[in-house]
Amino acid sequence: MQASTNNNITFECETGNYHTFCPISCVSWLYQKIEDSFFLVIGTKTCGYFLQNAMGVMIFAEPRYAMAELEEGDISAQLNDYEELKRLCLQIKKDRQPGVIFWIGTCTTEIIKMDLEGIAPKLEADIQIPIIVARANGLDYAFTQGEDTVLAAMAHRCPNQEYKNLNISKPENHKLIIFGSLPDTVVKQLSHELFKQNISIKGWLPAQRYSELPTIEAGDYVIGVNPFLSRTATTLMRRKKAKLISAPFPIGPDGTKAWIDKICHVFNIVPKGLSTRENDIWKNLEEYISLIRGKSVFFMGDNLLEISLARFLIRCGMIVYEIGIPYMDKRYQKAEIELLTQTCHKMGVKIPKIVEKPDNYNQLDRIRDLKPDLVITGMAHANPLEARGINTKWSVEFTFAPIHGFTNAKDILELITRPLRRNNGLKNISDNIYITHNSKH
Repeated sequence: MQASTNNNITFECETGNYHTFCPISCVSWLYQKIEDSFFLVIGTKTCGYFLQNAMGVMIFAEPRYAMAELEEGDISAQLNDYEELKRLCLQIKKDRQPGVIFWIGTCTTEIIKMDLEGIAPKLEADIQIPIIVARANGLDYAFTQGEDTVLAAMAHRCPNQEYKNLNISKPENHKLIIFGSLPDTVVKQLSHELFKQNISIKGWLPAQRYSELPTIEAGDYVIGVNPFLSRTATTLMRRKKAKLISAPFPIGPDGTKAWIDKICHVFNIVPKGLSTRENDIWKNLEEYISLIRGKSVFFMGDNLLEISLARFLIRCGMIVYEIGIPYMDKRYQKAEIELLTQTCHKMGVKIPKIVEKPDNYNQLDRIRDLKPDLVITGMAHANPLEARGINTKWSVEFTFAPIHGFTNAKDILELITRPLRRNNGLKNISDNIYITHNSKH
């Protein structure tokens, strides 16, 4: 185990296995976000079973995704990949008429070195539909990185508009592109908050439709909404020559204020009413905060949202014992780490250690010793911990819930307090039964 310190934060790295969903699960939210898309997952029966289980609730909704199952003949290279994929894509074109087809590569396509990137351009020219290859396979650190892979692949397709004469000054409008998949209601909320600061958004990646991908020129500013999008950020900077705005993520009132603040600073705008807006939200959250103030929480690590959530919960008065995280991009999360440090100093609490690639066996020992009030964990460990009398919350729920922006901070606390409220309710019920039973005697 190696430890390094940055701004009084201790970073440790263990050698644990990755206990997380497969990144191909990103299909479940991206196909809904990009309305004219179709996702073709190329993998084995195991991938198909996973998709059926992960997204079984959507099976009756004519979902825009399918499995291309690799059989033994495919894996031993006895069949023609191009002809088979062409047959499938022509069928998809006929049945669904999508604006874009995503090929999602899996572990198997990596292992057998299937040349999806080589096949796609030729097939795209043949069938006249854009085909984007994204290798969202289980070799990633966390399931949320599936979205990162897809958005990075989409970034390559964003149209360019180069200025022929670089000496000509560019128009004075805000060339801001926001990247990260959010529900439409949250997109509107964040857009409105920026509009109130007189900041116009050039576009979102992903857009609702593939045809609405934003134009990204050299020198445009880009900013992310989630901490697991480092690959997309790197692609936008290196390939599109965009400027990344490094800011905390808009999770919680404190993170949202800091996110908007940083955008205003970049465009030389003095924020108006931002502190008042944040304070009003904190007042509205007091009913929830009173339930968790002084309570302790332990993050086992699952979806890369851990640091942002921990920072918000510390600001709510919780004690964070440990922040486990599968993978840590210190450059992309630099501003978030700085806000975590500032928050701990402001609240007068010790900065929790951040454990990258945590060993779950060691974590269980630490949980047994620390006895936290709540453990935020992946699904695999929730029931065993509950059996030991420890309150848990599935980290995957924070991935699917609308947690970004000022007004959605309530949703985070609704999720956090639910197991505590449930157990308090059960305790009250059992106490009442005990009192009633005794009074009869």
